[in-house]
Amino acid sequence: MSPKRKKAPISFPEMMLKYKRAGFTHKGAGTTSYQKIDLLASLDERINCILEIHTRNHLEATKMLYFILYDIENNKVRNQIAKYLIKNGCLRVQKSVFFAESERTLFDQIHKDLKTIQELYDNNDSIFFIPVSADQLRSMKIVGQSIDFELITGSKTTLFF
Repeated sequence: MSPKRKKAPISFPEMMLKYKRAGFTHKGAGTTSYQKIDLLASLDERINCILEIHTRNHLEATKMLYFILYDIENNKVRNQIAKYLIKNGCLRVQKSVFFAESERTLFDQIHKDLKTIQELYDNNDSIFFIPVSADQLRSMKIVGQSIDFELITGSKTTLFF
């Protein structure tokens, strides 16, 4: 018996290209049957992750902070992209909003891969890559979910009881 060869892992764009070649199209975006991805961490976990970055004194020179936001019609494509972003260390802040701190090379690779996927299908989708500075992150405001982000981050200087 000859030893079995392991298949080399394929890249995310190559996997999506295989889906397209297999006949998967961008049609069906409005269907209601979709897989629910339960990968959204609790609100406390998401805030703690951002706060950890917020409280650091400095960011390594080779790293960057950024948000990735998308509006993708097709459920299968959207789910695959969400899994890809999580696999690459992005924190899911909301269902279509991710936050990441990574090396510039990873940011560039994610951008390149998602641009390739975008070009595979006839669609009206959009994906935003928004770099932010640590100062911009510190001045972030959150509305909703009964969270006083300023109190958590220490942005307020006076508290009245």
